[in-house]
Amino acid sequence: MTLISLLFYNIGIYLYYYAVYAASFFSPKAKKWIEGRKKVHHRLGNYISSAHGKRIWFHCASLGEFEQVRPLIEKIKKTHPDHKLILTFFSPSGFDARRYYEGADFVSYLPLDTAADAKKFIRRMKPSVVIWVKYEFWFNFLDELHFQEIPVILISSVFRKNHIFFEWYGALHRRMLGYFTHIFVQNQTSQELLQTLHIDSEICSDTRFDSVFNVMTRHKQLDNAASFKGDKRIFIAGSTWRKDADMICDLINNDPFEGKFKYIIAPHDVSQKNINYLLKKIKRKKALFSRINIQNGQKFDVAIIDTIGLLSSLYYYADIAYVGGGFNASVHNILEPAVYGMPVIFGPNHQKSEEAKAMLSHPDWHAAYTVNNSAELLACVRSLLDNNEADLRTGSIRSKEFVLSNTGGTNRIHAYLMEKNLL
Repeated sequence: MTLISLLFYNIGIYLYYYAVYAASFFSPKAKKWIEGRKKVHHRLGNYISSAHGKRIWFHCASLGEFEQVRPLIEKIKKTHPDHKLILTFFSPSGFDARRYYEGADFVSYLPLDTAADAKKFIRRMKPSVVIWVKYEFWFNFLDELHFQEIPVILISSVFRKNHIFFEWYGALHRRMLGYFTHIFVQNQTSQELLQTLHIDSEICSDTRFDSVFNVMTRHKQLDNAASFKGDKRIFIAGSTWRKDADMICDLINNDPFEGKFKYIIAPHDVSQKNINYLLKKIKRKKALFSRINIQNGQKFDVAIIDTIGLLSSLYYYADIAYVGGGFNASVHNILEPAVYGMPVIFGPNHQKSEEAKAMLSHPDWHAAYTVNNSAELLACVRSLLDNNEADLRTGSIRSKEFVLSNTGGTNRIHAYLMEKNLL
């Protein structure tokens, strides 16, 4: 069964490549995916020829997973400054956002998961230890790492009963699990599911808690954001998709709060097309955030974020946050606003977010709320103002306490690597 599964897996890898290649003629993102992989081996070879010292390879799918591994990268950089830290991404969005990340010595796309590419990439890199994040499972890379007896650690992972590992046809994926030297899971359910496959794991808090805490302690001072805020409250909507944006625009245009709020919208996609959609949709005085400064900030009611990399710092200026994605596959990172001690609102698709479920399970914290439509969003914000205004003013919302109580995952993983002499 595994040989048949492997045959179909490898065929699927090539079919995926050719599908993306075909899409690259009309999709900029697909074109980046193809173009970015053309010189991966050449770039790595040039880097390795002059890179001395132990090499640690970190791999994540995209930007969200990068934020999970970021605190570990920075801790290892601090404790072992002579080590060479190599970071790879699967998606263009992750690579584009962090291609110049100073915490890593070399940033690259992950090559296509073929046996030949995996062998070439790993034998050229020769990592001492490999750390992958959450949901990354690539058979040929894992098989080659196993063959070369290179330790592979999986961190911040979550497993659910409907995952392929636990299906009758999941033999190949179960084999991949066996290739990991150690697996850190976020919850007991994941650990128990792995135990049914006789796979050992360790429960460890999600390293994103450490990541957002670190961002909070060193957030950027944004004078234009402070000028825009003035003496008003800020309602911020982060990582919004079209359904999220439509709801937020309804809230803004109706202005039911007598001018108490100013609004910041940070779309998940900052393309010109998406920015233009928001500009047309919003009827109040608005401006692109890049055009707001300390002189004109007071003139506008709405700021639209048109660049990436600012959202986590902008949350510092907010009083209530809405986080997008809850009408798509899953809500985005709600910990980024939560760490500042504000209530966080999101859509109904939050079942894959462990932190969303945890915060919702404690309604007395006044930390998290889920809405299904514009009317519910309006009612939620109105209720927060009517019933929890003192909490908003004093920062008594328990979202920050929740985040702080779950930090420490990075230190545990680092301690494991030290205990096993992997660093």
